[in-house]
Amino acid sequence: MGTATGTVATVHAGGPGTVPGAQGRDVPVRWVWLAAWPVTAVFVLSNAATPLYVLWQREMGFSKGTLTVVFACYILGLLGSLLVSGVVSDRLGRKPVLLPALGLALVACLVFATAGGVAALVVARLCTGVAVGAVVSAGMAAVTDVAGPARRRLAALIASCAMVFGAGVGPLLAGVLSETLPGPTVTVFVVEAVLLATAVAVVVRMPVRRPVRNGVGGGTEVAEAGAGAEAGAGAEAGAGAEAGAGAEGRSGAWVRVPGVPRGAGWQLALGIAVFAPGITATSFVLSLGPSLLSGLLGTGSRIVSGALAFAMFLAATGVQFAVRRLRRRTVLVAGAAATALGMLALVAAVHTGSVPALGGAALLAGAGQGMGQLGGLSLLNSTVPAGRLAEANAALNVGGYLPAGVLPVTAGYLSDGVGLTLGATIFGAVLAGGAVAGGVLVLRGRGRRVESAE
Repeated sequence: MGTATGTVATVHAGGPGTVPGAQGRDVPVRWVWLAAWPVTAVFVLSNAATPLYVLWQREMGFSKGTLTVVFACYILGLLGSLLVSGVVSDRLGRKPVLLPALGLALVACLVFATAGGVAALVVARLCTGVAVGAVVSAGMAAVTDVAGPARRRLAALIASCAMVFGAGVGPLLAGVLSETLPGPTVTVFVVEAVLLATAVAVVVRMPVRRPVRNGVGGGTEVAEAGAGAEAGAGAEAGAGAEAGAGAEGRSGAWVRVPGVPRGAGWQLALGIAVFAPGITATSFVLSLGPSLLSGLLGTGSRIVSGALAFAMFLAATGVQFAVRRLRRRTVLVAGAAATALGMLALVAAVHTGSVPALGGAALLAGAGQGMGQLGGLSLLNSTVPAGRLAEANAALNVGGYLPAGVLPVTAGYLSDGVGLTLGATIFGAVLAGGAVAGGVLVLRGRGRRVESAE
């Protein structure tokens, strides 16, 4: 990739196992997959604590309201991180954001493993949220940088799958370890710390370079081997416009609500319209699933609840490979439909006590998030210059995680007031309606914005 925009053609003389990567030389395809490992490792941590809260609650004696506050601290840290990590990554590079994020994730493991009170859990969840926010902006952009301009759609697929696969492995791993090994609240985070340490090693060796100032309006471009040769061939139509978009994003405040360059706003809006209901649906199933399983199956097994979460996120991973060759518009509409059907299945499970309906709801919700996430990331990867990509990823995730953090908590309090059945029904209906609205938005005239990015 010869410039920060990724539009300049690169002469590619490598073999079949290489792609032109972020340093202007052939990068083995395995590095595109390895670059996604830090994303997976941090997302394992994001949900690893979920099966353990019942143990901490029993040991520390805190209420369900306090547990809600602990969960909310994760979203607070994540959203706060997204306000700065995307901009910093685009200006300073991916590694200066990823390495501190992984360090903070290791700190979270230490605090979780030694937690003796609610304050420690709050700190650990806050650190986890900050680390996740940095990884979804800088880490997912790093995958695209390593892949190079010729593999941007593949990069979106791998980065998106890395996120949801890690989110699914976390609760399953924690459930199995906590049921089979001694010291569950310690063992889980020792294993996770080892995973994070390997991710640090990957980032250190990752073939990406930090941007350098180009001396024009404070803009930056990626420093790469052979950049001078490509610059001679890079005076082509469109490069100047995208360079301007990159420079536009590198002026102004370091801490700000993340956004996208002019002309990419509708792609972002369409991605959020489908991704936000999808990730909110999986958050709702994740929070409600253990309670429903306990009532339906009469079991509090952490392995069973972890397996439900894993199946949901495995569906989110698998569906992305299944639809990767479809048009983005088709992927987004299918994602909206899956989310709506998933919420209807969840309402049916609550009313009928059906375990198959609960399983179907989890699988459909996972598929909805997976397709919404893939569609949104693919739109951004195809329209946003590399120099603004981390900030654009942050914007997509702010749009998704804000309702995903707020609405399930609201639904929890609603269920306390009117009962689980009515509360889940109201929430499921609202979320299904939101998913349908997102699908209609994509299908109608604004959907032409999706086709233009194909």
